[in-house]
Amino acid sequence: MSAPRIATALGIAIALAGCGAAQPDNQSDPTTQVTVTQAVEGSLPTLIEAYGSAAPSGNGQETISTPQPGQVLKLLVTQGVAVRAGQPLLTFAVAPTARSAFTQASDAVKAAQLQRDSTAQLLSQQLATRDQLAQAEKTLADARAQLAAMRAEGAGSGTMTFRAPFDGVVATLPVAEGDRTQPGAALLSVVRSGSLVITTGVDPALRDQVRVGAEVKLSRLQGGASVTGHVVRVDSMLNATTRQVDADIAYPAGSFLTGEAVRVAIVTGKAQGWLVPHKAVTVDAQGQAMVFQVAGGKARAVPVKILVSTPDRDVVAGKATAGLPLVVDGAYQLSDGDGVRTGDAK
Repeated sequence: MSAPRIATALGIAIALAGCGAAQPDNQSDPTTQVTVTQAVEGSLPTLIEAYGSAAPSGNGQETISTPQPGQVLKLLVTQGVAVRAGQPLLTFAVAPTARSAFTQASDAVKAAQLQRDSTAQLLSQQLATRDQLAQAEKTLADARAQLAAMRAEGAGSGTMTFRAPFDGVVATLPVAEGDRTQPGAALLSVVRSGSLVITTGVDPALRDQVRVGAEVKLSRLQGGASVTGHVVRVDSMLNATTRQVDADIAYPAGSFLTGEAVRVAIVTGKAQGWLVPHKAVTVDAQGQAMVFQVAGGKARAVPVKILVSTPDRDVVAGKATAGLPLVVDGAYQLSDGDGVRTGDAK
């Protein structure tokens, strides 16, 4: 074959090869694999979330003390131990000075009694006046009242045993065996069983949403099952330290320990709307929340307002269409109008 014919044949072959490699004009657009579920109407409780700690209620703790000076002889309990009503807690010896003052008051009553009797006898012999008898009787009454007061305060006791006023837990024990204490000094305090509350702070702007009796979900910071309590008190003033409004929450006895930190969720109402998986809701660069529904193999963006958000489910308000699949996994990869391939969400 001549050179010109060979060149012509090669040109035709190259041209045919080029035609065979050409891409078709009707290639399909790229699609995103997503999982879908059905959007349903529903509701979730609206919550005020905060943190608090377990502490005795205002009338749930009693401090044990004595108006007499003295010395702690023996401690019969330790801090944190559970006690029963009437159980001995500690023994206390009244100071000798207090016992001496009681003895003097007792002697004063005896002297006043003798003086009154003597005056009465003299009056019967017309050697004393009725005014003198009245004065002697008043002196006797005053001496008896002084002795009764000192006896009530324990001044006449050599040794006293203090007992638990009710079933509870020893909350504080600021003394040790052998300590000498001043009048009125706290010896220990007992928290009544079942009287602990969770005290939490509420933003002042949200105070009007918190009602006495409202349901509260309580849980440990480490997680675990939640406990249901209810609001028993809402302050009408700011806490000077936290600058929030204090609220007390009652809960089942034994659920938390004194001083334990707790996560608090106060139920303030219910939000009604579209109930969707939390990961189905996306937020764009402008802060607009939206969900995606699938129509004709395309993603359709639906702007929504988040009413309640939880780690699992959200309640949103928007113009979603009932019956259209709702994108769950893959929502953050989509833009309005993108092609999608769907599979059911687990």
